[in-house]
Amino acid sequence: MSIPAKRGRRPAGEDTRRLIAESARSEFAEKGYEATSLRGVARAAGVDPSLVHHYFDGKADLFAQSVVLSRVNPAALVVGVIEGPLESLGERVVRTFLRVWDEPTNQERFVALALAAQTNDQLGVLVREFISTEIVGRLTAHTGVSDAPLRGALVASQLFGLGITRYVLRLPALVEASHDDLAARVGPTLQRYLAD
Repeated sequence: MSIPAKRGRRPAGEDTRRLIAESARSEFAEKGYEATSLRGVARAAGVDPSLVHHYFDGKADLFAQSVVLSRVNPAALVVGVIEGPLESLGERVVRTFLRVWDEPTNQERFVALALAAQTNDQLGVLVREFISTEIVGRLTAHTGVSDAPLRGALVASQLFGLGITRYVLRLPALVEASHDDLAARVGPTLQRYLAD
């Protein structure tokens, strides 16, 4: 008979947050974004589910901090983006994207994630599900746009293309462009996708 994993707080000195994040990476890699649950992550980490909620603000935050970013809550970012007039939503999306990825540590992660997602099918699926559900899915749900899956994918394609050319290929004109300039030029395109 096997002894169940000990639950509750880990012994002093053990980095519980790191343990949960490592377990989450494994769970996301094995089961995908949609099928991974916070309870399953807690079980894999051998901790009480309340500890997952203590360190992470939901599944999107856990994915972002364990796989994509560090200390960035995508749900909070989306809420911040959708607050404000609908007419300037596209520009706010661009500004938020640039603000997050221009941070040097996040920029390194973006480059690594973008390159790995192209060659690793499993990671590509995870990133696709995450972006579709937690980012563009929430934006198009907020605006109630018709043909939301296609329009959301078009938003993602514009942002991903901007990220690749600015942070991976480092095209000089895009690297040197200000957030204001890029928001003014790319924002209207996103606006057409996000609003009927």
